[in-house]
Amino acid sequence: MAHKELLARHRAVMPKWLALYYDEPIEIASASGRRVTDREGTTYLDFFAGILTNAIGYDVAEISDAIRSQLDTGVLHSSTLYLIKNQIELAEKIAELSGIPDAKVFFTNSGTEANETALMLATQARRSEQVLALRNSYHGRAFATIAITGNRGWSASALSPIKVSWVHGGYRYRSPFKSFTDADYIKACVDDLREIIETTTSGDVACMIAEPIQGVGGFTSPPDGLFRAFKDVLDEYGILFISDEVQTGWGRTGEHFWGIQAHDVVPDAMTFAKGLGNGLAIGGVVARGDLMDTINANSISTFGGNPVSTAGALATVNYLLDHDLQANAAKLGSRLLGGLRELAEKHPVIGDVRGKGLMVGVEFVGPEGEPNAAAASTVLAESKARGLLVGKGGLYGNVIRLAPPMTLTEDELEEALGILAQAVEKA
Repeated sequence: MAHKELLARHRAVMPKWLALYYDEPIEIASASGRRVTDREGTTYLDFFAGILTNAIGYDVAEISDAIRSQLDTGVLHSSTLYLIKNQIELAEKIAELSGIPDAKVFFTNSGTEANETALMLATQARRSEQVLALRNSYHGRAFATIAITGNRGWSASALSPIKVSWVHGGYRYRSPFKSFTDADYIKACVDDLREIIETTTSGDVACMIAEPIQGVGGFTSPPDGLFRAFKDVLDEYGILFISDEVQTGWGRTGEHFWGIQAHDVVPDAMTFAKGLGNGLAIGGVVARGDLMDTINANSISTFGGNPVSTAGALATVNYLLDHDLQANAAKLGSRLLGGLRELAEKHPVIGDVRGKGLMVGVEFVGPEGEPNAAAASTVLAESKARGLLVGKGGLYGNVIRLAPPMTLTEDELEEALGILAQAVEKA
């Protein structure tokens, strides 16, 4: 079926607010390694991986075999009313990897559900509906997670079950503190945090939730150490800290397994999803045992942590650890950042190149430094025309997001840099 016909059917039955890339959207019909092939037979190098979700790549034997092995048992589902060995083994591994003392794990189907759960835990534990969140953040598309999303383009409703106060820090490039040194930037943001607590809340705040690197916000991040300084203030008030690792987890940043570790912080809870399942629907929360057990009502999860998703996720985690993909992300990420910064020196339309590991953002600007969404859209389309899929985001839609599978090779990286150089010429 041609893409044009499929698009017409999509528009007839799917919500108009369901975003699609490109003027002529594509269907990915098959894939292997880091390459995908669309329904009309065109093959692309994938540098967005289903929004960082196909973290290991496509058609990975070890992961596919683990899923098939579970399918062969005939048990696709049992719900958490029964013991699930795969779920327990995966929880044990995540609890150990988290570094959180006496950690316990609850599995969900997505990052949105994971963040909703974390908010429920924190508000219940603190008996407060007050939450601190960062400007330019994104945490999901459900009722409470939309409320803590500090990006107007993704805030579908102003209604909220919680009271949110907004803190500076996550998006440095357009911050009022942009010109500050790292130390002065951190101090200014900490001063802002303290003032926010003292002037916009009643003091008994439930939690702060933050992405170590803002994903939808355009792969933006503060200087290392900001969240350590934030945590010191939060501890003074007894406020819990939740790290949203939905995009930064599993070694993608290269230097650490979890994004928050760059700040020398052990959070009270972390949420995760995306790359864990390498395409399977799975997310969750890992938290201090006392925090996780704060819920005093009965609960289950019908689909969260089901036998198939946890079989695949366990194989995914084992694969990335056995093959040290964190080290590969560090090595190739350094080359990716370097290559893009060389490109930025030649093209003033690139205002900023930032990120860590294989999580890199390129912000496009106009002559006066204003956001240039048209340039980003041009690069998105021109990259596709040359066989490269990339992402787009940022508060103003002017950031190209690059997050290829962590199994990326050096040759594939150089191929992508070459295509991006040609695409930027057209911007």
